[in-house]
Amino acid sequence: MKKLLLLSLMMFMGFHAVAQKRAMTTDDYLNMVNLSSPMISPDGDLVIFGKTTLNWDDNKYDTKYYRINPNGENEYQYLGKEGGSDLKFSPDGKYLSLKRSVDGKSQIFLLPTAGGEAVQLTKHKNSVGSYEWSPDSKSIFFRSDVPKTKEEEKEYKAGYDHLFVDEAPNGQQEGEWSHIWKFDLDSKEETQITHDEHIVGEFEVSPDQEKILYTARFENRRNQGNLSEIYLLTIGDSVSVQLTDNEAPENSLTWLPDNEHFIFSAADDEKHELRQDKLWKMNASNKEYEMISGNFNGDLRGYYLSGDGKTIYFTGSVKTNSNLFSLNIENGRVTQHTDHTGTLRVADFDKNRSKVLFTKEDVSTPRDLYVADIDKISNPTRLTDLNPLVRDSLILADHEVITWKSNDGLEVEGIKYLPKDLNENEKSPFLLHIHGGPAGVFTNSFSARYHIWAGLGYVQLAPNVRGSTAYGDDFLRGNMRDIGDGDYRDLMTGVDKLVNEGQIDPNKMAVRGWSYGGILGGTVITKTDRFKAASLGAMVSDWSSEYALGFNYDVRLWYIGGEPWTNPEGFRMRSPATHAAKVTTPTLFLHGANDRVDTPAQSMIFFTYLKDIGKVDTRYIYFKREGHGFREPRNQRTRDIEEIKWIQKYTLGEEWTPWQRADKKEDEEEADND
Repeated sequence: MKKLLLLSLMMFMGFHAVAQKRAMTTDDYLNMVNLSSPMISPDGDLVIFGKTTLNWDDNKYDTKYYRINPNGENEYQYLGKEGGSDLKFSPDGKYLSLKRSVDGKSQIFLLPTAGGEAVQLTKHKNSVGSYEWSPDSKSIFFRSDVPKTKEEEKEYKAGYDHLFVDEAPNGQQEGEWSHIWKFDLDSKEETQITHDEHIVGEFEVSPDQEKILYTARFENRRNQGNLSEIYLLTIGDSVSVQLTDNEAPENSLTWLPDNEHFIFSAADDEKHELRQDKLWKMNASNKEYEMISGNFNGDLRGYYLSGDGKTIYFTGSVKTNSNLFSLNIENGRVTQHTDHTGTLRVADFDKNRSKVLFTKEDVSTPRDLYVADIDKISNPTRLTDLNPLVRDSLILADHEVITWKSNDGLEVEGIKYLPKDLNENEKSPFLLHIHGGPAGVFTNSFSARYHIWAGLGYVQLAPNVRGSTAYGDDFLRGNMRDIGDGDYRDLMTGVDKLVNEGQIDPNKMAVRGWSYGGILGGTVITKTDRFKAASLGAMVSDWSSEYALGFNYDVRLWYIGGEPWTNPEGFRMRSPATHAAKVTTPTLFLHGANDRVDTPAQSMIFFTYLKDIGKVDTRYIYFKREGHGFREPRNQRTRDIEEIKWIQKYTLGEEWTPWQRADKKEDEEEADND
């Protein structure tokens, strides 16, 4: 009898727990704990990671760092309230380096791995930028901008702060030349390594510490980053050797153990080409090189070289999933080590590449940290459980990956999101998401947005239209000279598929997007009246005016072709604002004041056109202090709440009441009253 009562109680408690689950809100998203900067010690015996949490009172996010054993035990906070950033283990594992601000300048500090207080190492005249340890752990190499002389600083503060635009080292904003420096831990002395008037990108010290590879450019024009080249400098010499000479951007430099060959990534070896990045191997002595990753046709990122220099491990994205792969450098053979349905990303390896630190997530599971022996990666140890609320208390969307044929027969894939326990006898409102890029991609990873909208009752589609990455080079190049046409048809055939399946109400459809998603969304509402509401974030509406102000190389080289003076009709006809008179969809514009990717005037142009035409309701919300991606929690909340209010109003005809966020003082008062 007691067993029966106990079983009944357990069943009731389980049912009660399920019944208590609720829909996700914007505040749930803001309150989530985010993983940051995970890394594993060279010997594989220690993991350090950051937890980034909301500080609502100060309108920011704070990060605290923790250490944990690879078996998942003995977790505790590692850094004090002073914190730090850009943490790195010394190669011998004895120290942890980090950066802190001193008198407004970023400097390197040193902390024993065993614990203790961090002490300041560098006292450089300017902020320390990127840095790396020497292989013998006796010195640190770092990049830093050239500071103004005392006389230049005096003149600058006196008001002589005018800017000669696009005259190096300036671009559209003020710039400085930069150099690589070496800091010796024993003598505490700094030595300048490079001497040319150039802007250094990234660098890599050879295993024998006699040479250094780096990328650099001698001008700073906004859309000419591809003119950066790879240089080789023997440490102690003043003259470097240029190793590449093309119009392709190179990055991710890694020496091989022989101190002669190195690996780098680039989409092409001649032009700034629209292709997924490839890996190349070059001989630094004679400049001969070859592509070594041609057998992988996905999106290759974050690679790690084995100690013997024969194998490269990397995160590879294929369609909506990401997994761990390896590449045999000699024969080009690619091996897939995991088969995760979702997103698995390598975070770090130990020195011997025998233990791998990685994150896992999927649509229904937020990102957490795992560690495993490379030969036992299918049985990892979970190190974090950062957001149990999502799993235990929130109702999440159902989802599935679907495919359809576009007008020209191209197969397109996307992720469909459905409200939990959807009533198949009722048609739901619909929301179309459009990703950024154009070479972005919707992945099988956790994003609160889809769950929030599902909780509001929307069926959603996130299509990976032509031009998306992770589907191979041909698909990536599918919208060259064709933005706003082929990708538009891919969107709408996906919408038609859902309409024909009878799940959505064709009279209650909305569209939203950010960056290129906002741009293509702007095109959508000039071509169809099927959407009742639109939200366009960080968009471009007029390509000709944006040519001088924002990024244009991709539009000039790939997506439209030419320039406003050589192809004026192309630039005009592919600009959403040109067709503003055709818009019948109430449209919300969202833009950050400091956005330099897509400048805020672009939203103002389209908004003003619609306002003056007067056929539809429109609103433009201009967010102070924000760039292309928003950082302040209160701006993030306002952005998302106002978007929901707009879409609810014009799609459903509802004046939606937002969730109320209790501030900290109210929470404390309620606790006292209890």
